[in-house]
Amino acid sequence: MTQKEQRERLGDNDLDLEDGLVEEAAATVTEGAARLNRKLPELIVTGLFGGIDVGLGIMAMILVKQATGSDILAGMAFGIGLLALKLAHSELFTEEFLLPLNAVLAGQATWLQMVRLWVVSLATNLVGGVAFAWLIVIGLPDYHSVLIDTALGYINQSSLVVMIALSLLAGATITLATRMQQGTTNQVVTAIVCMVAGLLVIGLGMLHGAINAIIIIAAMLAGADISLLQFVQWFVIVIVFNMIGGLLVIALPRVVRTHRVLRAVRRGEISLEELQEQAS
Repeated sequence: MTQKEQRERLGDNDLDLEDGLVEEAAATVTEGAARLNRKLPELIVTGLFGGIDVGLGIMAMILVKQATGSDILAGMAFGIGLLALKLAHSELFTEEFLLPLNAVLAGQATWLQMVRLWVVSLATNLVGGVAFAWLIVIGLPDYHSVLIDTALGYINQSSLVVMIALSLLAGATITLATRMQQGTTNQVVTAIVCMVAGLLVIGLGMLHGAINAIIIIAAMLAGADISLLQFVQWFVIVIVFNMIGGLLVIALPRVVRTHRVLRAVRRGEISLEELQEQAS
């Protein structure tokens, strides 16, 4: 039996691929296309709520960190914000490095739409998150010291190499968590993925441009000795390597794995509706 015959024997689709890969491609292309083809007002509101959801996670994080002194428990508490993102269908900037890419490669959207999604998501995440963080600073003065200590830990890295590595890890971790959530409809599994992602990103002190930026700005509002120039320099480096971590470390290998499906949809050899039927 040839390899092709064996693959056909193991799957019920017409694409000479195992069923799991067809299901993955169908799910990511469909969801990615839905995100990319939103109208601008919907995109703005979704991003704003994404920032607010992150703010909720930050509030839980500082509560647990001050009460326990544990970065691990604080990270798991932050997972509440990631869970809110998922359940409310909001969007976090680094969630956008896999699903939209697959949709563009499958011809269901344009590169310009993807750039628009990235820019609007990042900007609105920051606006929504900072607005929520401002309320935290005003309403919870007893937690200023925790915010400031956390923010200084993000800003003051031992070296540029360490900073780059932590940024790559954060981008890759959130992108992978997004893909894991996409692969299940079980809410319990979704919650576990969110808690683990929070545990890793916050507990290990990874550098995530959108999440950490909200914490840093909140700390600046609370009186932290961080200049605007320091923040901007930090932010630019972290965002760039978050993108590299999400796109190259996680998204690119998965694109290679399903490229035949994406190419077939792009060329019109199979429609998106037919792909979804084969996946189901």
